[in-house]
Amino acid sequence: MGLARAARVKRVPKNVLWLGVVSGLTDVSSEMLYPVVPLFLTQVLGAPMAAVGAIEGAAEAAVSLVKAAAGRWSDRSGRRKPPILVGYALSAASKPMLALATGWTCVLASRLTDRVGKGLRNPPRDALLADSTEAEDLGFAFGVHRAMDTAGAAVGPLLALLLLDGLGLGYRAVFLWAFLPAAVGVFVLAVAVREVPTPAAASAPAGPMEPLPPAFWRFTAAYGLFALGNSSDVFLLLRAADAGLSRAEVICAYVLYNVVYAAVAAPAGRLADVWGRTRTLAAGLFIFAGVYAGFARGPGPWIWALFAAYGIYAALTEGVAKAVVIERAGAGQRGTALGVFQGASGLLALAASLGAGWLWDAVSPAAPFWLGAACAVAGACALCLLRPASPKL
Repeated sequence: MGLARAARVKRVPKNVLWLGVVSGLTDVSSEMLYPVVPLFLTQVLGAPMAAVGAIEGAAEAAVSLVKAAAGRWSDRSGRRKPPILVGYALSAASKPMLALATGWTCVLASRLTDRVGKGLRNPPRDALLADSTEAEDLGFAFGVHRAMDTAGAAVGPLLALLLLDGLGLGYRAVFLWAFLPAAVGVFVLAVAVREVPTPAAASAPAGPMEPLPPAFWRFTAAYGLFALGNSSDVFLLLRAADAGLSRAEVICAYVLYNVVYAAVAAPAGRLADVWGRTRTLAAGLFIFAGVYAGFARGPGPWIWALFAAYGIYAALTEGVAKAVVIERAGAGQRGTALGVFQGASGLLALAASLGAGWLWDAVSPAAPFWLGAACAVAGACALCLLRPASPKL
């Protein structure tokens, strides 16, 4: 048993591990801010809920507009690392911008800079992960990466809580401290991550993009039904605050979500490789629907269980969805397919976040969550009806 387990660990390529370190450090930085910025916006800058939705929606739109181009460029050039490096550097630079914010438009500028960086780096990074991994281990590799990434996401809010409540610093000082781990991540990326040859992509002829396979579009359409209701996680945090949780409790609830996510991500990826990736993804969406229904009914004493279940949903879906996209993409189209998929999901997230902000103000705080639950059920059912592109899907 121990030897078999060791053998599996050795199959995780160095690039996967180093990219996990980079993502973990970057998430320490980003997640120091994520549960704090909504409170800063509403409590310090006095932004309305509609502005929160607009900021998150515009941020997702920025990601969407950049992702497809970044993925396509990395396929054409056969070089993944340059856009990854620029993307992480932009995200690091966005952190100190928040310390100078005097209104919600300044926060919007910082979020746009951060999200453009994410759009530049994510499709090439995920394609590099796939290039570095055997096909049968894709789910596990993405799960390992998500686990390391999310471990940083669990540490970040705790650091923010220490700085805010332990050391008595203000929001703006936390924004400045968040720059440090992001900068270390950029350094690790520059010196440790290596390019992997992608001859099929590098030798692709110039000209119009080759059509992506029908199996890819069917999957993207099915997932899109879910994405229409998948608004920003800031609404979960604001719903928790609305239910009476203190600032420290909101941050701890978010930490719980990330701890569960990090613990379950790698086993979930291995489960997807064995049991089937679309089935695993559909199961995750059903869990999402249950969590959102719980938030819609009003998170009472079970709010901690809802955040923990939300971590299980994320572990079953985020890395697994990327593995499904890779399997359904044509040769030399990994970056393009990831960019198109993530870009389309981001545009739908723009609509979802804008709609959630409007529904919260105009209808009720429960309305965005009922919509999200319904869309998740529709997406999960559509995934169950998909014809597998291979036995592993």
